[in-house]
Amino acid sequence: YHVRNIEVFKLKQLKRPIDIFMSHDWPRSIYHYGNKKQLLKMKSFFRQEVESNTLGSPAASELLQHLKPTYWFSAHLHVKFAAFMQHQTNSKEELPKATKFLALDKCLPHRDFLQIIDIEHDPSAGDSLEYDAEWIAVLKATNSLINVTQSSWNMPEKNGLHAKWDYSVTEEAIKEVLEELNHNLKIPCNFTLTAACYDPSKPQKHMEPVHSINPQTTEFCAQFGLTDINDRIQQAKEEGSVRGEYEEEEEEEEMDSTGSAEEPSEYNTDNSGLSSINPDEIMLDEEGGDEDLSTCSVDPSPDHPPDFSASFSDIRIMPDSMAVSSDDAMDSTNEELEKSGVSKQVEEKSLSERPLKRIGGNENGNSGIKKIKRRNQAIYAAEDEDKTE
Repeated sequence: YHVRNIEVFKLKQLKRPIDIFMSHDWPRSIYHYGNKKQLLKMKSFFRQEVESNTLGSPAASELLQHLKPTYWFSAHLHVKFAAFMQHQTNSKEELPKATKFLALDKCLPHRDFLQIIDIEHDPSAGDSLEYDAEWIAVLKATNSLINVTQSSWNMPEKNGLHAKWDYSVTEEAIKEVLEELNHNLKIPCNFTLTAACYDPSKPQKHMEPVHSINPQTTEFCAQFGLTDINDRIQQAKEEGSVRGEYEEEEEEEEMDSTGSAEEPSEYNTDNSGLSSINPDEIMLDEEGGDEDLSTCSVDPSPDHPPDFSASFSDIRIMPDSMAVSSDDAMDSTNEELEKSGVSKQVEEKSLSERPLKRIGGNENGNSGIKKIKRRNQAIYAAEDEDKTE
C-alpha cells in the first residue's frame, strides 16, 4: 500500500507507447468504466469505496491516465472485472487512445482466474527478455533523485521551485544506451538464490523479514552506473544502528521526563481502514476454495452519487475481446464472461468470519508499540515502594 513517489515519477518520463502495464492493486476509478452493477453484485462490500471513489490505487490511476497503455492487468480484489477506458486527447492532432483493463479472480475451483488474450507482436522478435533502452536512459537521468531518508522528499515539479522538472530522455540519450550495450539488449540469465527454499516440514509462519542485497540488482546498477537503492538503505540502517547505540542512554533519560514508552501513540496505527480491504483475501494457510458471492445488489443512493474524476471520460465502448454489459444491462453479451460461470453465485462470507490480511495486533490494538525495558528497572521499583510507604 506504499509506492515510492520516485517510482511514479520515473514511469511518467516514458514517452514511447506502452503495450501492457501490470499492477497489483487496481487503478482508482477504473470501476466506472466497466460493469459496475455486476461488480457490486458480486462484491457488495466494495460499494462504499466505489461510491466515494476511494477504491484502488491513486498512483496507478495517475499512471493509467498519463501513460495510456493498450492493456492494463491487475489483481488484488479477487474478482473478474473488465473495463474499457477511452482517454481524453490533449489536442486535435493527437490520436485517441484507449486502455483495455482486466482483473481476474484468485486461482481456485469454480473461479474466473484465467483468460487468454491475443496481443499483436513482432513475429521476427526473439523469445528472450530484453532491456528497454528508453527505461534505462530514464533511470540514468533520474539517478540523482534517489533518496533513502525518512524525510519527505517531493519530486521536481513545474512550480518555479525547481530548475529542472522534465526528466524524459532524448533519442540521443537512448542511442547512447544502445551503443553502451553494443546494441545487445538481451537480459542475462544471472539469477542467484538469495533465500532458502520453502520446506513444508519446517513451517515458519512468523519469520521476521530480512533485508538482503540482490546480486542481480547489484550487477545491473554497476553495469549502468546507477545507485543500488537496496544497498543505500542497508548502509543507512547500519549508520542509524551505530548512532542508536550511542544515543540509547540519552533516550532513556529523556523517557523518564517525558513519559513511559509504553504510552500509546497519538496517531492511529490501525490500518484496517485502508482502501481496498477485501474479506476475500487469500490467506497463506487457506485451504478452502468455494467462497460465496453475494447476489444482493442495492442501487446507489441519490444522495451519494459516485465521485468521478474530472480527468476520466465517461465513454464505455467495450472491445470485442473484453466486452461486458453496461450497468443497466441484466445479462452479459460476452461469451468469455458467460463461460466463466458468473451466473453461479452463492452467499458472501461476512467480514467477521475470517481475518483480514492487513489487520494485525491484539484485541487492544497496541501490538505495534515497541516496549523499552529499563536496565535499572529494579531500582526504580524500589524507589516507588519507598514513596508509597
